[in-house]
Amino acid sequence: MFNKLKQIKDLRDQAKTMQNALAKESVSVERGGVKIEMNGNLEVTVLTIADGSSKESTEKNTKEAINEAIKKTQKLMAQKLQEMGGFPGLM
Repeated sequence: MFNKLKQIKDLRDQAKTMQNALAKESVSVERGGVKIEMNGNLEVTVLTIADGSSKESTEKNTKEAINEAIKKTQKLMAQKLQEMGGFPGLM
């Protein structure tokens, strides 16, 4: 039983290390005057909207930029996880 608890603690430690490493990473996407920066924890850190855009195009470009930033961040997360050796105990 204590062995299982140690494994759980080790996994939690690995997850925390991974989360801290990802917080330092950043992706940036620009779409039609909308710029999004997102950290590796999927938090939007910068949102810039150019002047003169219509409401409709701003909404569309913001949605597309956020979706692309999420995809890029997920790829970054997978790459970092692989570099760190994954989570051995989950497979």
